[in-house]
Amino acid sequence: MQEKMKAARFYKIGEPLKIDLIPVPRLGSEDVLVDVKACGICGSDIHIVYEAVTPTSYSPITLGHEPSGVIADLGSEVKGWKVGDRVTINPFLKCGKCINCLSENSQICLSRRVVGIHTEGGLSEFLKIPAENVVHLPENIPFDQGGIAVDAVATPFHAVINRGDLKVGEKVAVFGCGGLGIHGVQIAKVCGASLVIAVDTVDSALERAKKVGADKVINPRRESPVQKIKDLTGGSGVDLALEFIGLRETIEQAVGCIRIGGRVVVVGLGPENISLPPPTAFVRAELSFLGSYGSTTLEIQNVVDLVANGKLNLSDSVTERFPLEEVNKGLDHLHQKIGNPIRIVIEIE
Repeated sequence: MQEKMKAARFYKIGEPLKIDLIPVPRLGSEDVLVDVKACGICGSDIHIVYEAVTPTSYSPITLGHEPSGVIADLGSEVKGWKVGDRVTINPFLKCGKCINCLSENSQICLSRRVVGIHTEGGLSEFLKIPAENVVHLPENIPFDQGGIAVDAVATPFHAVINRGDLKVGEKVAVFGCGGLGIHGVQIAKVCGASLVIAVDTVDSALERAKKVGADKVINPRRESPVQKIKDLTGGSGVDLALEFIGLRETIEQAVGCIRIGGRVVVVGLGPENISLPPPTAFVRAELSFLGSYGSTTLEIQNVVDLVANGKLNLSDSVTERFPLEEVNKGLDHLHQKIGNPIRIVIEIE
């Protein structure tokens, strides 16, 4: 085993990541060492590098929370895994003892840490991770798809299925068809929604949404999404609205388009305060307004199974790939939305 490895390190807001040579991490008894093959980059990385919305626990730190690869080494007490196994990784580190962990909500563990934000991440040649966080990656899923599955796909899966509690036959509106929302559209359709309405200001994003299952699309630059959704649902509104942008305006639109007794799930992250209807309207309509964050290892396994069995198609979800040495180019393309990316993946030799 080599002693040093390349890693993309974050030092300071607004500055490019640096490719450093750092020690390969030493394993604890219950850890595995993953030889990273691919790692997605996403909006959370943009929040760290450019926007100061998401602070890291320390710097310099290796970013990257969507890694996949091959097990290169095992801790002395690890069972059920072997060197050479293909894996993807749940980036949420949990305590396993708090009320949320015990109630199967480990993604909001009271002591939660996230790989690439609070601990060393996957934009590196090797990654140390607790064995309980790895998920088997079948041979028919490429590493780039396996990496993005843990966030870009599992996060909307959690939002639609767990927080949104989607029931077969319900009507759904999805606000934002980027890296998360495009998969929210696909998951809602695959899991039984009778009508999926996609909302985005970019026509090419709406075209992609139609390709993965959206029945209707709305561009707010041309028409009111709330009024159009009411028109499409006979005046009642959708059962479930999912917001993947994090803007006050789109959250208000999501609230405005649900039926009496409907649900809004907000996944998008942003700095603006949220505005809700007055209590007289909110209470009498029995509206549900929910936040949704991340996913559990079981939900990642569910997503991997859906992809492996051909139910979810991620073949068009990776829109660009860059080597580790060009990670800053990948981040810039994502930040500037060059090419209207869904997910950009860093491939690691």
